[in-house]
This record gives sequence, C-alpha cells and structure tokens, in this order.
Amino acid sequence: MTYFAKKAPTNSLLDLVAKGEGISIEFKRLVHSAPKIARSIVSFANTEGGVILIGVDDDRRIVGIQSEKEMLAVIDEAVRYHVEPKPRLDVRFEEFKRRMVLLVEVPQSPERPHFHIERVIRRDTGKRAVERRVFTRNGSHNKAANDDQIALMLSSREPVRLSFTDREKRLLDYLDNHERITADEFAENACIPMREARRILVSLVRSGALRLVTEGRHSSYALAAH
Repeated sequence: MTYFAKKAPTNSLLDLVAKGEGISIEFKRLVHSAPKIARSIVSFANTEGGVILIGVDDDRRIVGIQSEKEMLAVIDEAVRYHVEPKPRLDVRFEEFKRRMVLLVEVPQSPERPHFHIERVIRRDTGKRAVERRVFTRNGSHNKAANDDQIALMLSSREPVRLSFTDREKRLLDYLDNHERITADEFAENACIPMREARRILVSLVRSGALRLVTEGRHSSYALAAH
C-alpha cells in the first residue's frame, strides 16, 4: 500500500464531494471497523475503481477526521487482514477549512476478483468461521457478487479462448428466439457440466457476442445486440 500524506489543491476534494456518492465515490463520516471499510475497498477494486472520502458525511458536509494516525491504521488493518489478494491503494490527505479528509483511491484491479475476508459466527452451528466473499459496486452500494460475475472476473486474467462449435451455434440460435438464458439452463440444454457451461458463456461475453445481465443476486446471458 502506498501512502501519499500531502496537501493537494482544495478544489479536487470539493469536486469529488459535489459529485455525490455513486459507483466511483463513497463518503464515510468516520471509520472504526476494518472489515467494513475493506468491503468498500474490495468493491471498488472489483468494479471500475473509485475513491473513499473519510471525513465526509452522507449529506456532503465535510466534517473532517480527528486522528490521521488512527484512520491510517484502520485502512492498513483492512488491507492486511480483510482483503485477498491485496490491492494497490493511493492514500492522501486533503484539508478544507482546517478539517482534514482522508482520500483512499482504489484503482480497478487487474487481479480481480479480490475477496473480502471476515471471521464470523455461523448462525447454524454457532461456531467461528472464515467467510470469503466477493463484492462489487452497484450504484452507491456494495453488493455481493454471484457465481457468474466471479467467473467473468476470473476469466479476465486470461486471454480470450473461444471455439465456435455446434454448442455455441445452438446457444446463439436459442437466444435469437429467447430473451435470456441462465448458466443452469444452458448446462441442462447442452448436457454439459455447469463449469463448462459457464466457461463458454463467459468466453462469449468477453468476445462481445453476449452480455451478462445481473438483477439482484441472479444473472443471465443475452445477445449483446439486444
């Protein structure tokens, strides 16, 4: 993790605040929980990147932070123990009317997916367990990724490998007459294992032939032109 403890021009902070929270900006009045801020770091790294402004309230008021050292320690703990693999961050301070704001810039990562690691107590057994989840940014919220989104992220690490066999042709013909298909439906229709079905679908997404449509926790595939 790279820290840049410096004062930058005030208008860059004000410009970010004026934009409001969204897919690439998040406001935090204060951060006490390393696992909680790690979720935001993971979400930005897995999506389009973004910046977390600590010391800014939800209503865009710049309230500042009390302890720069404490905030840096929380960010360091988040990355060390609650994110895997560790992403690259740029951290800097900006001052506005004697109020210090910590800006945590998270680039989109070529090592996606990054996992959020948290020790939890399982509801079914009451025992401690380590939970590994993938989060992405959806608007101004962090959302748990489903298997199709994770498969697409994993695939992005490798070159596109696409073969155009009868299976792919039948799939595209099916989507000419149906709006969407899920990985489960394709696996069943093609009589192939789920892993192979998802690999084919993801390859077609990366080639530009299909697009991944995610609604809530569910995903399906549609022709890119539709």
